[in-house]
Amino acid sequence: MPNAVSKQTLANAIRALSMDGVQAANSGHPGAPMGMADIAEVLWNDFLKHNPANPQWLNRDRFVLSNGHGSMLIYSLLHLSGYDLPIEELRNFRQFGAKTPGHPENFITTGVETTTGPLGQGITNAVGFALAEKMLAARYNRDGYNVIDHNTWCFLGDGCLMEGISHEACSLAGTLGLDKLIAIYDDNNISIDGEVGGWFADDTPKRFEAYGWHVVPDVDGHDPVAITAAIAEAKAADKPALICCKTIIGKGSPNKSNSAGAHGAPLGDDEIKLTRDSIGWSHPPFEIPQDVYDAWSGVAKGTQAELEWNELFEAYRHDYPEEEAELVARLGNELPLDWAKQLDTAIANAESDGVKVATRKASEMALNIVGPLLPQLVGGSADLTGSNNTWWKGSKDVTANDASGNYLRYGVREFGMSAIMNGMALHGGILPYGGTFLVFSDYARNAIRMAALMGTQSIFVLTHDSIGLGEDGPTHQPVEHTASLRLMPNLDMWRPADAVETLVGWRSAIERKDGPTGMALTRQGLPHQVRNAEQTANIIKGGYVLSDSEGNPDVILIGTGSELYLCTDAAEKLRSEGKAVRVVSMPCVEAFERQSDDYKESVLPKAVTSRVAVEAGVTSGWYKYVGTSGQVIGLDRYGMSAPAEQIFEHFGFTAENVADTARGVMG
Repeated sequence: MPNAVSKQTLANAIRALSMDGVQAANSGHPGAPMGMADIAEVLWNDFLKHNPANPQWLNRDRFVLSNGHGSMLIYSLLHLSGYDLPIEELRNFRQFGAKTPGHPENFITTGVETTTGPLGQGITNAVGFALAEKMLAARYNRDGYNVIDHNTWCFLGDGCLMEGISHEACSLAGTLGLDKLIAIYDDNNISIDGEVGGWFADDTPKRFEAYGWHVVPDVDGHDPVAITAAIAEAKAADKPALICCKTIIGKGSPNKSNSAGAHGAPLGDDEIKLTRDSIGWSHPPFEIPQDVYDAWSGVAKGTQAELEWNELFEAYRHDYPEEEAELVARLGNELPLDWAKQLDTAIANAESDGVKVATRKASEMALNIVGPLLPQLVGGSADLTGSNNTWWKGSKDVTANDASGNYLRYGVREFGMSAIMNGMALHGGILPYGGTFLVFSDYARNAIRMAALMGTQSIFVLTHDSIGLGEDGPTHQPVEHTASLRLMPNLDMWRPADAVETLVGWRSAIERKDGPTGMALTRQGLPHQVRNAEQTANIIKGGYVLSDSEGNPDVILIGTGSELYLCTDAAEKLRSEGKAVRVVSMPCVEAFERQSDDYKESVLPKAVTSRVAVEAGVTSGWYKYVGTSGQVIGLDRYGMSAPAEQIFEHFGFTAENVADTARGVMG
């Protein structure tokens, strides 16, 4: 760094860009970027290992802005450091089509590792990043060849620490000894409602010490020397580290700093002029002097760091070719060359076996098929391993002392588990799945939503999927959950009816690279459905004709999951009466909707308006498929505590009722 450009000037470049961007947009959050500018300058210029010329370099450090509302901070850092984010994009902050949206979006802005904004999820994603690094390092590093060796850095604020998910994630990070995770806390004592002392009086250092973190307290967040010493101490720790930096929100603003007025609104033209005078920044809006750019640029240093790592990796490739090949395949999320053949064979075997089994057990059976083929597959459960059936024969626990395994005991942390899974998937080299009861997807819902938004390939195993779990009663019976998750864009929800459909659902989840999958699975055993080869091949399309009478059908029965067999039994009753009946299995509505119009018409011909859909949950979503002249047998109320068979009969989930309803719609 040229001596002519002080660290204060470099930090002020962030302040200027941040307040100018928010002012130009007439919306945004200038306070956090201005308050964290000094911390960010030290981290990015003196510690962060990255290459702006290659943002996807494998061994780069990961940086997460958990307090994502301060997005002008990361945009300023990316622009100044030399990433492909030109000044015009900062001028267009929060505008239509810009690469600088209101919150950081990993699928829009190069250099943004994860989408943040919902507070607490950024730090939890960071735990996932650090966990992925530790697991991959344990599996692939060799003496003299630390090919996986990088830190995860996370900025977070008071709001992130108030959110319950931060407790879930940071507690687990301490237990697992994630020593490459360093969080920097922007302790500015301000949130939207004002000074936080009235609602956030936690002793944060003691809290994190209790988690098993190394804590560096009481750091002056505007003193580069103190910040440098704190970061060096955190890096040297043998556990995750929290650096508590006291800062002034909106630092540099004479009238709005240290107040809620700087948090979430533009400073205003007059205050910006005063701020420029206060910090000694005489340049017009969005203008950065060349010597400041030169001092900020990380391209040369990053390129050199990557070149040195490339040399190490080439030597590793020579000495450990099998490990290198497997690592590269994992990072590319590649499937084995004979994947399709092996899965076709496994599905055919499952079809011929024809076992009656709960689909949660069928999921375990599927894992024992796909697990040996996929070293990137990493499982876990939120303290329900035996109930979710997420453990397979090749599972091995990940612990603080041995991270070479492939299974995580998340504890009762559904939200934390799901957001950690997202972080692992975003890091690369990990294909995560995690289990809980479907009813507890409510706890995890926003992380599932973020997976869908980011297109993250996380697999959510959601068992005990209906009133069929029985005696635990309505608190545990998820009547509305499958339907509500189907409303989530880019989430595939599979609700398979037997072992074959379950295995196909797993195949779909693994082959689908652009979004998450939910698997709604039963506690109770389900009978095998007999299919021909064409029907089996069509399962992956999400909806298919399971059985049909000759000629045009008089009625179509649509079923999913544990209710499909009711449709097949009802069809036999109706056929004995001379009715032409088609049974359609719809294990994944989203996959079915991606099919061609011709295929959908071949399954659900518009000319056949007599239709009945059957699912043990709320009914609203099925009217799309049965229309105004059809009927839905569902449950628009909560369940009850009793043996499952009695509950199903009480609420009309019987073959007799399905047949009666079909007679009614046929007239």
